[in-house]
Amino acid sequence: MRIRTPLIGLAAASLLLAGCSGNAGDSSTQSGSAAGGFPLTITNCGHELHFDKAPERTVSLNQSSTEIQLSLGVADTMVGTATWTDPVLSSLEAENDEVPRLADNNASFETVLAASPDFVSASFPNTLDDTGSGSYASYANLGVPAYLAPNQCEKGDSGDGDSERSEVLAMDDIYQEIDDLAAIHGVPDKGNELVDSLRGRLDAAVSGANVDGGEVSAAFWFANSESPYVAGGTGASQMISNDLKVTNVYSDDAKEWPQVSWEDLAAKNPDVLVLGDLTRKSQTAETAQAKIDYLRSNPVTAQMGAVRNDRFIIVAGGDMNPSIRTVDLAEKIGAGLKQYGLR
Repeated sequence: MRIRTPLIGLAAASLLLAGCSGNAGDSSTQSGSAAGGFPLTITNCGHELHFDKAPERTVSLNQSSTEIQLSLGVADTMVGTATWTDPVLSSLEAENDEVPRLADNNASFETVLAASPDFVSASFPNTLDDTGSGSYASYANLGVPAYLAPNQCEKGDSGDGDSERSEVLAMDDIYQEIDDLAAIHGVPDKGNELVDSLRGRLDAAVSGANVDGGEVSAAFWFANSESPYVAGGTGASQMISNDLKVTNVYSDDAKEWPQVSWEDLAAKNPDVLVLGDLTRKSQTAETAQAKIDYLRSNPVTAQMGAVRNDRFIIVAGGDMNPSIRTVDLAEKIGAGLKQYGLR
């Protein structure tokens, strides 16, 4: 692999990554002392990241990490993004237009290096991996700090979307990612503002959802028509189900995104189907309309109550994953339940 010399010089001069072994289950801790919080040391998923100053050339390898950093107002330091499932949040369109998109799906390690980053961030272990866009170790060898969302630390340095968790995701895990990225970019106040806003919106969504209004069951279909990926009992969809007192029919599966059979899903016959409306082109049945068409045409699913009564709640794909969009998921489910007279 040919490495561009300017990248090495830039990274070594600006930021130093001290890669140390540790427990991959650790999430994040911070320490900083000087004005502006620098020098700053963050222990992220067992890796120690040291920053003498804020990054000047960030590459964000996943959409959810990108949207956090755009929300923190640091678009002018971002030199590339990758791995998108949905259009960017409308409130961030102007900022996002100024940042180069390196790839719609995984950017290769070589493509990331061509942007000469001094910091890379990722939302999922299979992105921050040599089979994706490059691993912790690959970036560490160049002196470039690589950061993984703390809610993914339990999966280690690599893993797929079907990985298991020992506990249900908590919003504090998402808030930790916001706090970390805000500290890294030297804008902790922006991080506090964003967290406060999300807390307020989530509280309002829960209080407005009439959580004592009766039992409602749901299934969350992300993608794939042959063997659908649905939300298991430990991810963002389960967390919001718990908050809204909605029964996820796959809550007993510790996998974040198990693949199931249509026969099994039809037998569970949930009251509503939450459908991801993805714009990527990676799996079958990505868009919400493609999902609805499939459900109506498949004789196994066509007789489900939610299908016969058109009880579909359409959400962005990113709403179902740990991100600032998780609050959007709560708001949309609450609104959908009211629309269908289920709350």
